Amino acid sequence: MNNPYPYSNDNKRYQTINYYFRNKYHQKVAKIPLNAGFTCPNRDGFKGTGGCTFCSSMGSGDSILCFDDSLQKQYQEGLKRMQNKWPDCIGFAYFQSYSNTYAPLFILKKIYDPFFKNPNIPGVAIATRADCLNDEIIDYLNSQNKEVWLELGLQSVHEDTMEKCNRKHSTQIVFDWLDKLKDTNIKTCVHIINGLPGENKQDMLETVKQIAKHPVDAIKIHMLHLIEGTQMAKEYEKEPFHILTLEEYVDIVVDQLELLPQEVIIERLTGDGIAKDLIEPKWTIKKTIVTNEIDKLMVKRNTWQGKHV
Repeated sequence: MNNPYPYSNDNKRYQTINYYFRNKYHQKVAKIPLNAGFTCPNRDGFKGTGGCTFCSSMGSGDSILCFDDSLQKQYQEGLKRMQNKWPDCIGFAYFQSYSNTYAPLFILKKIYDPFFKNPNIPGVAIATRADCLNDEIIDYLNSQNKEVWLELGLQSVHEDTMEKCNRKHSTQIVFDWLDKLKDTNIKTCVHIINGLPGENKQDMLETVKQIAKHPVDAIKIHMLHLIEGTQMAKEYEKEPFHILTLEEYVDIVVDQLELLPQEVIIERLTGDGIAKDLIEPKWTIKKTIVTNEIDKLMVKRNTWQGKHV
């Protein structure tokens, strides 16, 4: 069966980040995860403590902000690991841990300038919260002459869900920033989580429908991970809630992909849980099984990203 989806050079019926990078840079690009030691307004007491209930404490605010040397070392070691797999690979700097714009601009410049000035680094991706952005930070990021991405954690559009998860900011603030950022050179990626407590399939589809109404360049779709030591894991032990099966998750993701515009890049279709700390669902440990099942169901249904947009 021919693949009807246009932004693909393999059997994928959705636009992968690999497809996007190869088209743009004509070689393999890998995102190199970095921990600059940021915290989060939902951890340090500014808005709350303990963070979102699903969030683990790894890399939390008791780390010390990293500057040039240790960050450069993290980047070089990460790039070396990727080049062992793909010798021609170049590395995107990916500031992954916690809210990476949660500091005064002069501190952000100390952290980011060495990466912006490095001619061998094609771009920088910054994960943060929408309530940790301001016009000054956006002006700084927009003035760089390399590719800049902002990744915003939305998780769900449903306020009651996110109140229980202790997110401590509204859905609207995420959409407000997406709308403002469309007038800049900065690219945007939104993170969502399927399987949050109390949500059904229609709730999860509604999250994607609402995202599709705003200018977003990419999305990361995660399955909820219950991680040892998190507040949500403790709540689950006291009062278990339904955890999606692999079959349920695959069905939901395929429906979500049909609702996303074809041009949106799909950066992830499942997350990374550290196996030793993962309570549920164990089926997420083997990511290739999850993505293969998604691919198979899309072929079986003869469907593709954006089919119902």
